[in-house]
Amino acid sequence: MSKIAVVTDTNSGITREEAKKLGVYLLPMPFIVDGTEYFEGVTCTYEHFFEMLEAGAEVSTSQPSPESLTAMWEEALATHDSVVHIPMSSALSGSCDTAKALAAEYNGRVCVVDNKRISITQRESVLDALTLAEKGLTAAEICVQLENTAYNASIYLAVNTLELLKKSGRVTPAGAALATLLGLKPVLQIQGGKLDAYAKVRGMANAEKTMLKALEKDLQTRFAGKKVHIAAAYSGDIKPALEWRKTIRKYFDDNSIELYKLPISICCHVSSGVKALGCFEYFE
Repeated sequence: MSKIAVVTDTNSGITREEAKKLGVYLLPMPFIVDGTEYFEGVTCTYEHFFEMLEAGAEVSTSQPSPESLTAMWEEALATHDSVVHIPMSSALSGSCDTAKALAAEYNGRVCVVDNKRISITQRESVLDALTLAEKGLTAAEICVQLENTAYNASIYLAVNTLELLKKSGRVTPAGAALATLLGLKPVLQIQGGKLDAYAKVRGMANAEKTMLKALEKDLQTRFAGKKVHIAAAYSGDIKPALEWRKTIRKYFDDNSIELYKLPISICCHVSSGVKALGCFEYFE
């Protein structure tokens, strides 16, 4: 049986400590604060990022350099036969296409998965890749399996402010100003890799109800009869997020539902105070 290394990036929400326990190679995603480049979990902590954001810093995101990516692959291939690389969705970043172009030079030893995921769903893809590798699948076979199940996941998120989305051009200044004036909280969804508007409601409490009902509908339709995990996510302060997890667990009568931090690269666009909810099929 060939020895397969699984490589991903911090857009998955996996920390360096978790990656070490899982045996996963983790590429830290770069982001820029007031013109200075940082790397998630390496040169900037989650807490420090939000301190800078709170102080009014200008933030943006960037792709990993080709050199950092190939260096990680070379490290993995020194002790493994092949690599399964799981980046964030190609619909949200060019990093996946860059990885695919670089992988072409490795004669099939590096397989890049474009399974349209990010955050909690990308994290599940990493866990699925490890499961499939244990079952004896090749890197190419794992890639096919993950891409075939790319759309078997769903994420909803309620944004507390539209300011950063306005700066990145994902919402117009007029739309952001109107939503703020009316106290509207946009509920966004990620299905198939793209970030789309789902609903606009008044206040975070109504946004939470909207997300719960949306996921319940998904479970009764798209995922009916299928084995899925539900997970919650947040940005910024963990205290309201813990209450959010408590609400979700009660609503779905499931105390196993876990809570994860949204990666900094997402927070650069959605800021703090985000509450998210998602579900995904998984391999056993």
